[in-house]
Amino acid sequence: MPLLEVVQTRFVSASIRLTDATAMQVDQYAAFIHASADEVMEQALAYVFAKDRDFQEFLKTTEAQKITPTLRIRRASTNDAVEQLPRKHSNGAANGSILAASVAGSKA
Repeated sequence: MPLLEVVQTRFVSASIRLTDATAMQVDQYAAFIHASADEVMEQALAYVFAKDRDFQEFLKTTEAQKITPTLRIRRASTNDAVEQLPRKHSNGAANGSILAASVAGSKA
């Protein structure tokens, strides 16, 4: 059994609109925890999705499977460069590379 586990995660680039105040707080929180604005958004949304019991129940319904996507995802062209970033586990160790995501309004 290997001592290390390398997990590669594929991210997409998406465009969202934030108020000026929210964008500023995302950047401030990122500075506070020494992370990127993208990581703040990813972790904040994952936290809300995991903690919202009503949302978890909704995900089990057929209605959740029939949604119309509204998130503006940028499709990568073959000419787009893939940015390789180290990912840290909770123990602080860096692991494999990831595809970077960007969020409109962030200064990552």
